[in-house]
Formats: sequence, structure tokens, C-alpha cells
Amino acid sequence: MKRNNKKKKLLALTLAAAFLASPVALSIADHASAAASSSKFKITAQPFNIEGAKTSIGTINKEGSTYIALRNFNTALGLVTNFDKNTQIAKISGNDRLLEINLKSNAITLNNQLIAGPQVIVQDNTTYLPLRFLLERMGYEIAYEQSTKLIGIHAIQENDLQIQSEVIGADGDGKSLSVYYPVISGYSNVEVQQKINAFLKQEADKHAAAGSTEMDPVVKGNNEILAGDPKAEVRQPSLDGRYTVTYNEKGRLSLYVDYYVYSGGAHGITARVPYTFDLATGDLLSLKDVIEKNANYVSVINNEIKEQIKSRKLSLIAPFETIEANRDYFLNRNGVVIYFTQYEYTAFADGMPEFVIPYSAFK
Repeated sequence: MKRNNKKKKLLALTLAAAFLASPVALSIADHASAAASSSKFKITAQPFNIEGAKTSIGTINKEGSTYIALRNFNTALGLVTNFDKNTQIAKISGNDRLLEINLKSNAITLNNQLIAGPQVIVQDNTTYLPLRFLLERMGYEIAYEQSTKLIGIHAIQENDLQIQSEVIGADGDGKSLSVYYPVISGYSNVEVQQKINAFLKQEADKHAAAGSTEMDPVVKGNNEILAGDPKAEVRQPSLDGRYTVTYNEKGRLSLYVDYYVYSGGAHGITARVPYTFDLATGDLLSLKDVIEKNANYVSVINNEIKEQIKSRKLSLIAPFETIEANRDYFLNRNGVVIYFTQYEYTAFADGMPEFVIPYSAFK
């Protein structure tokens, strides 16, 4: 399995830029949910269509997001839920996933990996969870019909495999490193499973080692400051890697890993590394491999991106003309996703804008 040199250089340059610019921001853990809300929210009867069965469930609307009571995940959605009053941890399991929400620390984990998420709402001794955020991570598709105000939910028919998390962690010597990576299991083709797992582990090791090396100059500078003044305040550099599975259907597995680099300045830098695998062979698929053999795929994607930039009124710091033929991408249920890296075309505050190119556009 090969990764092109462009991707390797991009990550290396991003890591280097992060430390040269002395960026920082909140760590990924800090981006997780904030403290539970103490405001009083109105409970509204919301019509649902769950796997073809229509029902009505009391929900809370907060800033345009629908929240549902924890107990209703059991009764209406068929997921297994549990809440431990002593530890204040809510657990939701189903579809080979385990999601845990710690109401004390506000930490959220999915299959043992820390993930970022919105705050929960605790009202009248009832915990309400953000419906779309949680269900999409639990393997469900959610649709909303504007005319009927009906929320439709059904389970996604995913590939028959499970995904768990492993972590490469090190904390000491003036720096912190935590890189999560996925491990698949239960797949019928053991050879392909081993091939993908070996590759993802190798990638995680490589990026963790590169990040550790990049942090060394910052550690050295901090040590010099402390040698002159042991009471001086210095900020410990860190590297956090978190993966997101975006597509696990029809014999393909697509995901990306965000490597967040913090070196003590105003904000951090995130480098995104995507992977899409053919589960028949275990090989990586290029952008050209997934676009229905459309020779004009670059033009199709360019036109779609330009239209979306216009419709979203996205402000650019540099004009967008075209993508590269081997542009990084990932898949989701709606299409091929192209994204701008930080500072590529937009300001830092815009993050990494994503553009979903519908599969139908390539036919």
C-alpha cells in the first residue's frame, strides 16, 4: 500500500508550521462537551418515523438542534442505555458501538476513543442528548421533512465488521502525545483485515514519531526558560490524533485522522489524513478510483465546489481555481467529500470547509 509523496509532505509542512508559528488552542478534550445546561427548556412533542413506525416523542430544541431524553433511546430506538448515578456516566450501546458520556468531566468516548461533541442537557433529573450527533455516530441515518416536520430514522446497512480504538500515548519529558487509530475485527476476509490493520498501525506510528520529533525544539526552548527561572510558566507542546469513520458501506471503508498540534501559542494546527479502502482487496482507493470512471471528474468537482462557495457565501483568502487530480478526499453517505485544509483558501476561523459532491454528479 502506498501513499503519495504529496500527502506526506503536506502533513510534515503542517506540523512544521504549527511549531514555527507557536500555535495553540484548546486541546481536543477541551473541545468536547461543555458543562450541562441549567436552563429550563420547553418539552415539545416531535413526530418521528423510526424504521417505518410513526410515533411522537418529547424533545428539546436548543439552538436549532433536537435533544431527546436518554431513556427514549431504549424505548423508541432500540439502543441499550444505562446511567450510573455514582459515576455520572451515561452509556449507549448498539450496532457494535459503545458511546459513553461523563457528565462530571464532560468527556465523550466512542469505542474507547475520545471525541468532541456538544453539551448535554440535564433537566428535571432527566438527561437529554443531541439526537443527530449521537445517532449518526451510532450507525443511523437521520432525515427531516420540512413540510411535515417529521424526523425519519433508520439504521444504516453497514459492512459486516467492527471497529475499535487503540492508542499510542506518551506523557513526559516536557511533551504530551496521544494518537488514536482504528482496528477492525470480525471481517470475513481475514487477510484483508490484517492488511488494513497493519497499514493503519504503521501510519499511526509514523505520524506519532514525526509529531514527537517536531515537539523537541519546543521542549528544548521550555527547558532553557526553566533553567533560567524554575518558576516560569511554560506551555507543554502536545500532539493529539483522533479518527472519524465517515463511510462503512458497500464494500468500502472511509475515514480520516485529524492530527492536532499544540505548541504554546495562540492556537493549534490540524492536519487531516484521509483513507478509503476497498474491502475486497484491502487497497487504498484514489479519488479517480471512486468517481464512476468519469474522465471529467476534476471539472465536475471544481464546478460543484465553486457553486457551493457561492451559495454558502464563503469568504476566501485566495481564489479557488481547481483541485489536483489526486486530491485528498473521503466518502460519506451523500457523496465524495473534498475539503480545504487550514489556511489553504480560508481563514483559520473557518476550519476545514467540506464540500460534498453527490455521487450522481459523476454519472
